[in-house]
Amino acid sequence: MNAYLAIKYHPDNKNRPLIEQLTQILERSGVQSTCTMRDLENWGQIHFPPDELMQKCFEIIDTSDLVVVELSEKGVGIGIEAGYAWARGIPIFTIARVGCEISSTLVGISQSVCHYDTPADLAAYFAKIRAAIRPPI
Repeated sequence: MNAYLAIKYHPDNKNRPLIEQLTQILERSGVQSTCTMRDLENWGQIHFPPDELMQKCFEIIDTSDLVVVELSEKGVGIGIEAGYAWARGIPIFTIARVGCEISSTLVGISQSVCHYDTPADLAAYFAKIRAAIRPPI
């Protein structure tokens, strides 16, 4: 099972530890993930023009079984990726730290929403996602 992780990116990689924690928890739940900053841009070592980057993201989303949207920090790209996934019929699961606001539109297109205190709190949630989504045969 493959997931696309949509998350706010920072040129200084200040949320790299969070990205690494989330992907490790997903993997322990049996879900492989692709993350733009990690897998396409090699933590900022590779740069793509915006149109090419979005096209690459869309191609990855198209081959994903689900999209995990981390919305503790908002970003335009996250909304584009979520909207694209929804339009393609790919299930969206949204996560955010406790106290972070999630727009009603994102809630409306998400299969479910989970607020967490620490990334470790997401292990059971990701396991439920894995059990609920079966890859196509």
